[in-house]
Parts: sequence; structure tokens; C-alpha cells
Amino acid sequence: MADTRLEETGVQGMTITRAGERPAGGQGELLTVNFGPQHPSTHGVLRLVVDLDGEVIRGVRPVIGYLHTGIEKQMEALRWQQGVVVTDRHDYLSPPINNLAYALAVEKLMGVEVPPRAQALRVIMSELTRIASHLVWLGTSALELGAMGVFMYAFRDRDKILAMNEEISGYRMHTSYIRPGGVMADATPRFLEMLETFIRQMPSNIDEYEDLLTNNPIWVARTRGIGRLPAQDAIRLGATGPMLRGSGVSWDLRKDRPYCGYDRYDWQVAVEDGCDCYARYLVRIREMRQSVRILRQAVDGLPGGPVNVDDRKFLPPPREELDTSMEAVIHHFKLFTEGYSPPPGDVYVAVESGRGENGCYIVSDGTHKPRRVKFRSASFVNLQALEFMAIGHMISDFIAIIGTADTVLGDVDR
Repeated sequence: MADTRLEETGVQGMTITRAGERPAGGQGELLTVNFGPQHPSTHGVLRLVVDLDGEVIRGVRPVIGYLHTGIEKQMEALRWQQGVVVTDRHDYLSPPINNLAYALAVEKLMGVEVPPRAQALRVIMSELTRIASHLVWLGTSALELGAMGVFMYAFRDRDKILAMNEEISGYRMHTSYIRPGGVMADATPRFLEMLETFIRQMPSNIDEYEDLLTNNPIWVARTRGIGRLPAQDAIRLGATGPMLRGSGVSWDLRKDRPYCGYDRYDWQVAVEDGCDCYARYLVRIREMRQSVRILRQAVDGLPGGPVNVDDRKFLPPPREELDTSMEAVIHHFKLFTEGYSPPPGDVYVAVESGRGENGCYIVSDGTHKPRRVKFRSASFVNLQALEFMAIGHMISDFIAIIGTADTVLGDVDR
């Protein structure tokens, strides 16, 4: 048969093309569907080329690059301290966690460790960010499957976290709060009051989500048994985070490769062995509960002391010294015009984001700018499991499968 292509416009911006004969032994023809490049179930711009046998998926090929920003390349032109601003923006649902991976890598390269109070504040901001990220997933995934009320509740609680971000950093999303050497500023009394209220209210709010979804027959029918990813295949495909733990594999970097003092907190890794969209939903619900548990301990045991290392390589001198000390003025000038210069070498540090392993690899040549910065993004790696989870399912189930991967396309393309 000639390779004649007939294009038609489908629903939600899909383009359907007639792509020729089916493989030997099949009946009829396969249709090739451009799913995207924009679709509500994706965070960003993703194109999926889908082969359909009627309404059954026979192949999926992700086409990425629509949101490429050159973030990693940009960081080679920025001083070490300036790179923090860029890290906010690749996984734009987890800015403080992105900051943390980069900050820990720079600190490891320079051989410094931040004070206990800074570590606790980093844990607090990371767990708030994890909850906010899961709330975006929960609200949008429920909306796409018809549960509109959950979207309103989830974004109600996420807005409380964004308000806390603004209180402690001045920004609701791209906080640049966690920086090499510590954090931007200490927690304000109002921030701690807002956090205390949030910790008290959140468990009952999570109960509300479960009341609406966990035993909801429509939600269960649309997610249970859909998008199966057995444990051995999740490991083979490099999946991490809820994608991996929803397949029964207990692997969480906060527990297995602890950082920022996570080994001092009493909490449990959320694991489900259903290997489907429903299991990954349960993992994220349980993770939010565990994050609240960690927040409670972090606030109750918040130590006193400084929030940055006592090292002038990282920090400008106190403002009052600039009026009386020429050395302070010189140091201030050199820090903001040249920055600091870590010793030559390379390091890799990984932290647990809401999507899985978020790693930062940096190479220093001893100058005030990095030679190379590379992020190991969970979204990029988890995306390759999409075809495995989708083949054999109906096209109507594809929305739930895409959503359950929780990919952020800025994190994929970079």
C-alpha cells in the first residue's frame, strides 16, 4: 500500500494520520495519532506519537524538546552563587528541592557543612515543596478524570504553602531560598505560626481527599489495573520516586542515602505493591502524611544558631561593617563581582524530589564559574516508562497513565 497520509483534526488538538498497513498477521490498519503537543494531562509541552489499533494503544513515542531552555548551558556562564536562580526553573514545581541538590553539590565540592538550624529549615522547605508538588498532581489528575472538587481542595492547600514561601523568601514559587552555605534568611515568627497552623490542619484535609477518591467507584475504575509497571520493569527502566515505590520497591533517598539530617527523623517510606495508577495515587497520599509527620518533628526540634556557614567565601560581610572596615568593603566588592572559586574536581549529589531522584553533577576547574552542570531529572527518566505502561490499554486510559507519571516538561527538556 502506498504511504498515503490523510490528516484529520481530532478532539483536544490531536491530529490523526493514516499511517499504512498493520504488521503481518494483524487485521485492518493502525492509526498514528499526534497526542499533543499540548494536552491538559501534561505539565508543559509534550508530543506523543501514538499507534492505535481501533482504540487500543500499540505504540507510544515521546517527542520532547518543545520546552528546551538551555538551563544547564546557562549555568556555565553564571557565577556559582548566581546558578541558584536557574535551578528554581527546571522542575518548576519543586524549586527549593532543586536548590538543595545544587547547594549540597557545591558544599561537597568545597568541603563545608551548614549549621543545624539551616539543615532543619532546608528539611522544612523540602517537605512543604513535596506536599505542594503532590497537591498539583492530585488536583490536576482528579480534574482530568472528572473529580473537579478535588482540584479546588488541593489548590486551596497548595496556596497556603505558596503563602509560606512568600513569607520566608519574598517569592511564592521560585524562592531561591536554599543556597550554597545555608539558606537565604531565617524563619520569621509569622512563618512559624503559618506552618504550625498548616501542620494542624493538613491531616484532616488529606482525609478529605481520601473520602472523595480512595473508595470512589469511578476513580477506582479509572486507575486500578491501569498503567501497570511491575517492580522488575520499574527498576530496569530506571524509575524512581512514587513510580518506583508504587511498584513495591522501598527506595527513598531520604532514608537510603540520608542528607540534611533526615536520618534523625522518625518516618516511614510510602510503598504500595499494586504497580498501577491507583497504587501510585496511594503512595502520594501516604507521602503527604509522612511529610506532615516530618514537619512536626522539624518544627518541634528546630535548633537555634546561625542559618549560614561562618565562612566569608560564601557570604557578604554584615552591613554595619561596611561603614567602618575597608577590608569588608573590598570583600563585599570581590564577592559580588567575582564570586568564590571551589577547588577543581567533580561531584554528584542526589536528593528525593516529588518525582524521584533529582541529582546534580557539577565540574569545577577552579574558577568562579562551573565548568559543567548536569541534572539527573526524575521526569526525564520516568518518561521512558510511559510506553511500557500504555501498550494494550484503551486511548481513554491514556490520560490517567500520562498523569500518573507526573512529568514536568521543564525538567525533561532543560
